[in-house]
Amino acid sequence: MYVISNRCKGHSLHVHIPKDRIISIELEFVFSTRSGRDSIMAMTSVTVEEEFKKNSQLSKDSLDSMRDWIEKQPHLPKLSDLDIVFFLHSCFYSMEKAKYTIETYYTVRTHVPEFFSNRDPNHSSLVRAMDFISFIILPETTIKGERVIYCKLYDMEPSHFIFADAMKYFCSVTDLMLQEYGTDLGHKIVIDMDGVVIGHLARLAIIPLKKILYYLQEAMPVRLSGMHFINAVSFMDKILALMRPFMKQELMEMIHIHTANEMKSFYEYVSKDIMLSEFGGRASDTLTLRKQTIDKMKKNKEFFLQEENLRVNEAKRPGKAKNAGDIFGVEGSFKKLDID
Repeated sequence: MYVISNRCKGHSLHVHIPKDRIISIELEFVFSTRSGRDSIMAMTSVTVEEEFKKNSQLSKDSLDSMRDWIEKQPHLPKLSDLDIVFFLHSCFYSMEKAKYTIETYYTVRTHVPEFFSNRDPNHSSLVRAMDFISFIILPETTIKGERVIYCKLYDMEPSHFIFADAMKYFCSVTDLMLQEYGTDLGHKIVIDMDGVVIGHLARLAIIPLKKILYYLQEAMPVRLSGMHFINAVSFMDKILALMRPFMKQELMEMIHIHTANEMKSFYEYVSKDIMLSEFGGRASDTLTLRKQTIDKMKKNKEFFLQEENLRVNEAKRPGKAKNAGDIFGVEGSFKKLDID
């Protein structure tokens, strides 16, 4: 006979449990009674117990230590255990790097309203974005276990392209991706340039570009393992020239350019088999998966509305409060921005 204690209420439950099940059941029980933001989990979400089974490096001690640290940061919002797992995993279980990423993640989300405010899927900015661009999470991972985020214009008219709206949509889709699939060994972003013309480049706003690249490199709780531009256009050099000032060497080395005639090189990283049906893959066609993504966004409206409450309280931050200028070197203008 084994005793499992209900730590919240001080009671004990006496049951017969096989020895090989005791650890699994104890983990499930402990995490189900822990406070967090379980009430705003996405409709389809992984569990902490599943993450423990998936990741041998994840330990209860590291989770407890990180939770204790967060509770001592008066300016940070309350995180669920699942959130903490995402940060630990993305930082390869380095406690110090995870602390930095958590701090950066919530600070960015607080001070970049164009990406992280008004996240109701029915808001005009997201409705616009859903009309002109598609973000699709491929159902299967690469042979290395990497999750693939496929991006492609749906409406090719340049005047309809609003970069900040597109990035708000991207951040929303990837939020749901983490909730649905949990941690992965890597994440590849595949940007299909088919239909992109020079008029789109003229609408590529520099400040939002800098902010999204900062978020990708410093805050997003995933292991970014590659950025692939497929069906590359002739003016890729101009696009990269805009991006380069805001990229670390590590991200620059992850970028791969593939023209329409060089797709074979792309399939060395992402197997053709797992791609959309238009590419000859096993996944459904773009229109079907695009609709599924939009439907998923709308079904998780409450998740996005509640997520907006998880922001930094600058009034309680130890030391000096931060603003967008402290993070990006800008305060609504280009005065501190150097572009080569």
